[in-house]
Amino acid sequence: MVEWDIRKLRILRTLREQGTVTATAEALRMTPSAVSQQLTNLAKQVGVPLLEAQGRRVRLTDAALLVLRHAEAVFEQLERADAELAAHLRGEVGEVRVGAFSTAVPALVVPAVRALRVSSPGMSVRVREAEAGEAYELLAAGEVDLALSLAAQAPVVGDGRFTRVELLADPLDVALPRGHELAGVEGLRLADLAGEPWIFGGSGPWSDITRGACEAAGFTPRQGHSAAGWTAILAMVEAGMGVALVPRMAVVGRGGVVMRELGVDRPVRHVVAAVRRGSEAGVVVGRVLAALEEVAAGVG
Repeated sequence: MVEWDIRKLRILRTLREQGTVTATAEALRMTPSAVSQQLTNLAKQVGVPLLEAQGRRVRLTDAALLVLRHAEAVFEQLERADAELAAHLRGEVGEVRVGAFSTAVPALVVPAVRALRVSSPGMSVRVREAEAGEAYELLAAGEVDLALSLAAQAPVVGDGRFTRVELLADPLDVALPRGHELAGVEGLRLADLAGEPWIFGGSGPWSDITRGACEAAGFTPRQGHSAAGWTAILAMVEAGMGVALVPRMAVVGRGGVVMRELGVDRPVRHVVAAVRRGSEAGVVVGRVLAALEEVAAGVG
């Protein structure tokens, strides 16, 4: 019977995710030669080739993918064991590291932390702001225990590494300068703004969300200005430089900006939380998830 080595299996899984030995070594803080040696030893242990050359790269063999299918169940069970052991040893005491995108921090994470201070004073939550896609990279690397992201940047639902929880559909409202001719129009539709200059980032998720929403409404937005932060975007709207889609939970009031709900074509962005599969069974992670779900239910 094969004597399985969890550390070597983690290296193989990371290679599948990263694609190259060099990237795997960087992710695991190892040298490329150490990664190669560990994988060579694993292949000897299981008695089948795990890698094959593909030009200047390597690819996982069918046998390696078979091994990883079974290994995922092992990783999940180990997460459950860690979570249950922590609950047994610490009870309600423990720390949860949360990685969250910028607007989720004040709208979801901070209220959840405040609630947990009352309901579970022995727990602590350590927050790390991260881009929506980066939050999952941190989760996969074990640097955070829970990730808050947008569904568009999240791994697919079938990804066996994670358990996903749908938190909310955050409506996108349109920001108009006060005095704009459409600021008081009833039943405002996104298509009514097709001729306006739009303000959004040059790349990344918000650019994709804005373009996608406008294209779904039947037009391609003309980008008048590029900005990523909501303070900058709303300042330019206030100055009459253009209009913008703004998620409702990101809005910070500005006297010169009118926020309008859109009609039947109102777009939304879906906010999700995720943990490494199995860890949701732990008391502390489960309480943080529950607190976030309760806050999310009251948003929007």
